[in-house]
Amino acid sequence: MADIVGIGACVFDTLYNIPRYPAEDTKMRATGSKTAGGGPVATGLVAASKLGETVAYIGVLADDYGGAFLKKDFEKYSVDTSLVEVKNGYRSFASVLWLCADTATRTCVFDKGDLPPLVLSDKQKEAIRGAKLLMVDGNEMDAAVEAATIARKSGVKVLYDCGGLYAGVERLLACTDMMIPSEEFALGHTGEKNAVDAAKRLYALYSPEVVVVTRGKLGGVMFDGNDITEYPIYPAVVVDSNGSGDVFHGAFAAGALKGFDYVKCCHFASAVSAMKCMSVGARESVPDFETVKTYMKENGYEL
Repeated sequence: MADIVGIGACVFDTLYNIPRYPAEDTKMRATGSKTAGGGPVATGLVAASKLGETVAYIGVLADDYGGAFLKKDFEKYSVDTSLVEVKNGYRSFASVLWLCADTATRTCVFDKGDLPPLVLSDKQKEAIRGAKLLMVDGNEMDAAVEAATIARKSGVKVLYDCGGLYAGVERLLACTDMMIPSEEFALGHTGEKNAVDAAKRLYALYSPEVVVVTRGKLGGVMFDGNDITEYPIYPAVVVDSNGSGDVFHGAFAAGALKGFDYVKCCHFASAVSAMKCMSVGARESVPDFETVKTYMKENGYEL
């Protein structure tokens, strides 16, 4: 049985490397392209697996090319797919991403497909009860809220990758132990003007164990109910930033299971995310645990 289980978006990505963003109604030759698995929780699970944790994805995939690719990609990275239901005759969640060399940014256009929503089976509920940590990202909202409720009743920690301001997010926020919103989400949901005040407001509203507001190139801030702690980004020559936030969440989950305190989890996740950005591909670029330890030591931080 997996120690980390996840419910959320699983996306068939097509990535194009481009030298700069093209003008409208023109053509541009890409410098490279590839297909890859994506999605916040899905990629976070892969990251946690590559860092040495046992993980499983709970969800619904289509029987089209994208769905078959996503299932196989999970299995390549030792993500348990026995809790995945494959549905016939549906279209996968898919996206096209431009990775721009000029700005070291990425732009995404996505199609959510037409898969029916996840309805938790008895087997999936039992896997949640038997885990140590549940990861959610706001997709599959009803199933995620049900899963988080089951998890907390069973003593299983809930980590919420708060990226999208979806309808009903407050239901999931109320069931969260490790709340990790982007700065955009934190400011948008609370109405505060800065990350520190937003972190404090989220803590006051929902009483998680910790709030970690990620700020991209600025690092982030953590609030545990007593102290605000800032954590840095780690040095990286950015080649591909796509999926770096997803990897951060998966690494944070892995760090928590390794027994790190939350400050150390922030540093660990920041380092893993930086290392991922140094190569193309959100999943294949995630390093193993020993490589991360060496990199962090070289940059002045001992795990």
